[in-house]
Amino acid sequence: MPEYRFFTLPAVAFGLSIAPAALANAVGEEIVVSVLRTPVEIDRVAASVTVLDLEEIEAQQPVALTDVLVRTAGIGITRNGGYGTATSLRIRGADAGHSVLVIDGMRLSDTSTTDGGADFGGLFADDIERIEILRGPQSVLWGSNAIGGVVNVVTARPTAPLEGRFAVEGGSRSTLNARAGAGGSSDAIDWRIAGSTFTTDGISARANGNERDGYSRQSGSGTLTARLAPDLALDLRGYYANGRNDFDGFSGDSRAYGLTQTWSAYSGLNAAFLDGRFTNRIAVIENRTDRDNFDPVRSIRQQTFDAQGRTRRYEYQGGLALADGIDLAFGAEREEQRMRTASPGNNTAPISVTRAEADIDSLYAQARISPMQALTAEGGIRHDSHSRFGGNTVFSLGAAFAPGNGNTVVRANYAEGFKAPSLYQLFTQYGSADLRPEHARGWEAGIEQSLADDRATIAVTYFQRKSDNLIDFAYCPTTGTPPAQCYIPGTQVERFGYYANIDRTRARGVEATASAQFGPVFARGNFSWIDAEDRSDGRQLPRVPRYLANATLGYSAPAGHSLSVALRYAGKSRDRAGGVMLDDYWLTDLRGEVALAEDLSLYGRVENLFDTDYATASGYGTLGRSFYAGARARF
Repeated sequence: MPEYRFFTLPAVAFGLSIAPAALANAVGEEIVVSVLRTPVEIDRVAASVTVLDLEEIEAQQPVALTDVLVRTAGIGITRNGGYGTATSLRIRGADAGHSVLVIDGMRLSDTSTTDGGADFGGLFADDIERIEILRGPQSVLWGSNAIGGVVNVVTARPTAPLEGRFAVEGGSRSTLNARAGAGGSSDAIDWRIAGSTFTTDGISARANGNERDGYSRQSGSGTLTARLAPDLALDLRGYYANGRNDFDGFSGDSRAYGLTQTWSAYSGLNAAFLDGRFTNRIAVIENRTDRDNFDPVRSIRQQTFDAQGRTRRYEYQGGLALADGIDLAFGAEREEQRMRTASPGNNTAPISVTRAEADIDSLYAQARISPMQALTAEGGIRHDSHSRFGGNTVFSLGAAFAPGNGNTVVRANYAEGFKAPSLYQLFTQYGSADLRPEHARGWEAGIEQSLADDRATIAVTYFQRKSDNLIDFAYCPTTGTPPAQCYIPGTQVERFGYYANIDRTRARGVEATASAQFGPVFARGNFSWIDAEDRSDGRQLPRVPRYLANATLGYSAPAGHSLSVALRYAGKSRDRAGGVMLDDYWLTDLRGEVALAEDLSLYGRVENLFDTDYATASGYGTLGRSFYAGARARF
């Protein structure tokens, strides 16, 4: 497929809305999950879910959001260079565009990217409070693209009249990362503002390059929740970010760079009736991303790429507790997608601009029933009406069983997913208006067991997913007479490839996780076997390692001091370009933290301790041994 650089989608809405129906917190000792549209205790969730709280996130000292995600079961990433470059997330072997990103209960995407999804490359761990990862097809609640799973990020929320936190760190390659946030809560108003800045000299994006490709970004956000009445609240959110990313061409070093600006706005009204048993949210959300690429060595037109993606969503979400153990979630949505792209040539000819649009109207409903304390069953249905593809309906069904004292939880579910072709795949010079939506059907079954008075936990899950009509980039032949698809539609201009429904896949595998803490000593790890097969040729899907593993062993003193070593393994995989095989690799990190006071600590880490030479995408560079040190505080 054609490779453009999609830069900084930086923390897009780390300050965006969280409605009452999407809260994620802990009730007593019970973990509550918010990614299911309504708060659900984790023992009642039928699908495989991972929950990471602030303490665990800070212990990993991440820069990017993917630094955390890649250390959980079943997740692999591909990054085309250093921080800020195009980054693809694959959950259980699903394509990069098959993962949905949700920030504070709101789904985000960029309609001008090739797959219409979120680019995780510029998403940093700025103002995060919590991360939830829901695996498997989830289109009933989250619509198109949710074939592999959903990543739900919950940002910090004020709980005191005035509070704040900040962190600053520096390290290898002249890297500087600083972030801060402050807010307050009162009977009438909750507010929070946050900002961050990041800069690094970086590494060469191409593996054979000699010059460094730097990256910088700045972002700011603001949130305001006004309680207009006891059961009525108004949410207003705003976000702006800009970034610059240097990158290389196919042949190596270049002076090319890209600029990205992102705007996000949210306004929502939340109302509750029937003593809080009937909750309602009405919201309007708009996201816009502008991207421009430049090449200073061009003699006439230095701009090489121009794109704008805009999504506007109108949402109604309701929740109804009919009785103890009977809960309903339902809603209606309208999504309006707009895209504009252009690739100006280095000449004086008029610039050809591609404009495209599509709308999706949706209805969904899900019921969760607990006929007995230990058993929860759930089922859901969603219907989408796409302005270009007509109607599509998906279903889900599952159950969670936690007998006795809850030390054992058994989960099983069946779910369906779909993905409508992106505007880029349909209407650009590589597009095809004949594309059909992708469909997936998956199921999983797993068991989780707590041991030693909850000081240790083990879990094993088996999953399987079959997908049809998958969209991939088909290359045109270089010899002979090209077929009709190798001409830009409506012209006699040849193209080197086009998007087509050419793949059918089957993914199956096992995810095993374990954790233990005895006194100050802790250990945790996971192992994933992912057999993701292209059913047309029987080969493992590109850039999907068959084996993934993570392990962390450490010491955490009651005073707040800690020291740990983290290992990450990715098995061999096949790259897209010519079937090049990527070697397997081990990465080792060291992390430490010293608490100077209750709310002040110093920390440091060494990443890729043994300076391992590895690749996640053929021809692209990766970070070698890196040193970082910083401080964090809160008030």
